[in-house]
Amino acid sequence: MPLIYKICPAALWAEAERSGRFDGAPVDLADGYIHFSTGAQLAETAAKHFAGQEGLLLIAVADSRLGDALRYEPSRGGAPFPHLYAPLDPKAVRWVAPLPLEADGSHALPDDLDVPR
Repeated sequence: MPLIYKICPAALWAEAERSGRFDGAPVDLADGYIHFSTGAQLAETAAKHFAGQEGLLLIAVADSRLGDALRYEPSRGGAPFPHLYAPLDPKAVRWVAPLPLEADGSHALPDDLDVPR
């Protein structure tokens, strides 16, 4: 069961855990689906959309837990990105880890994205 990843502000995720559902960040709400990345896409996503941002979490979900609401659709350069067309139930999440900043403003991604945190 492959994992997919969501980068999310910690405060927004804390609200999702309190409410029992994550409807998405503002960009997700505007686009009509929750953006995820595969492990291979994660570094580019972090650099392109989150460079220099503090207070972020990396959320890992097994794609098999999301059912038919998850679709892999062409995006950046035609690569298929996972998009969730439903709220995310925090109970479906495999693990959540802080996404700290390096001195250069990039994020320190875990060496092994498959290992629970």
